[in-house]
Amino acid sequence: MQLIDFIHGLRWKDVPAPVQDRTRDFLVDLLGVAAGGIGTRLSRIIRDHAAEQFAAGSAPARMILDGRPVSPAGAALTGGMTIDAYDAHDGHRLTKGHAGCAALPAAMAMAEATARLDGGDFMVSLLLGYEIGTRAGIALHRTACDYHTTGAWTALSCAAIAARYLGLPADQTHHALGIAEYHGPRSQMMRCIDHPTMLKDGSGWGGMAGVSAGYLARSGFTGAPAITAESADVADLWCDLGRTWRVMEQYYKPFPVCRWAQPPVQAVLSLMQAHGLRSTDVARIEIVTFHQSLRLATRTPLTTEEAQYSTAFPAAVAAVRGSIGAEDITEAAFCDPEIRRLAEGMLVTESDTYNAAFPARRFAHAVLVLQDGTRLESPPTEARGDPEAMVSRDEMHGKFHACADPVLGAAKAIALRKAAEALGHGQSIESLLDLAVTPV
Repeated sequence: MQLIDFIHGLRWKDVPAPVQDRTRDFLVDLLGVAAGGIGTRLSRIIRDHAAEQFAAGSAPARMILDGRPVSPAGAALTGGMTIDAYDAHDGHRLTKGHAGCAALPAAMAMAEATARLDGGDFMVSLLLGYEIGTRAGIALHRTACDYHTTGAWTALSCAAIAARYLGLPADQTHHALGIAEYHGPRSQMMRCIDHPTMLKDGSGWGGMAGVSAGYLARSGFTGAPAITAESADVADLWCDLGRTWRVMEQYYKPFPVCRWAQPPVQAVLSLMQAHGLRSTDVARIEIVTFHQSLRLATRTPLTTEEAQYSTAFPAAVAAVRGSIGAEDITEAAFCDPEIRRLAEGMLVTESDTYNAAFPARRFAHAVLVLQDGTRLESPPTEARGDPEAMVSRDEMHGKFHACADPVLGAAKAIALRKAAEALGHGQSIESLLDLAVTPV
């Protein structure tokens, strides 16, 4: 199926049932992650910025878990950055990024702004975010010399979402994709890995660029061809639209830290649990991982961004607390003397074997040196939630409620989850929208 035909012609009833189920699962997960991010300083700043700088206009959209009306581009910006503020959202190994993070706020904003509230259309638009975003991300990595943030390629998928909701003809859809690709934030991801700040993965900026591109194209603004979708050397990535479903390749994140830190975290957790250890039994932790994980070098974070873009700190948290939740990546955990002891004393090295496997596989192993000198070593370990071994829906629901219940209250959180799970069977998304923009 040709790309523009896919954007405008896909119908929810034509999507295979397993693909529908996975898309709903990620919708629920993203809503929970948004709840996890809403209390961050990053989210507060960007939402106040949008309220001041992105005027609502004649067709507004409300900001996620905020309720203030802004432009659709402003709602896409703030929603993407709020989800990105709590680094627990789904992702894809080859894109080294997160398709759903920008797609959900863009789809919500466009549905509300255009008053097109059919649940099936909304789910198709979210699915477009995964199918187009993932392909564009792989294409960008293949054709560009640097590792760019998620926003660089989700700009394209969000332009597709906007084009579908606006009903753009083929020529304007073509221009929307080209505008979005040209204006998408081709920011270098490793710069923020080395210096963690609120810039993070550029997801919100990509959403803003993509939604804006749709409106610009509708007004007659023209764009250069989107080479990540149209170039001959990436044609193989696009020829299977509607047959290969890239949403099924996304991973789930059990912990709110960078995916590159999660294999070491899992290795530490597995050792601690297998041997019934307490952190005080451990004199030192040694981590062997791949180069990109090694670059997550912060040991004593001062901000939640530094805590999330770290390997040593979350591995130490896992050893001390047995898991990693929202409270473990905030200032309250930074001063914990036991976490600091293990993080500051951790030896982190890289393996040529693990480097060769990246990005298709992400391996690490851990060594726990006990107080009596005993060395316990894990096998090569990958993070939980890879698409080949997806976690149960019950576990996903547990994570959703751990994030959403403290923010919305248990009753509203249950209502939001059930509203999301019901979509695609003829329902409107009006209830979902109202719950998802509830001010907190």
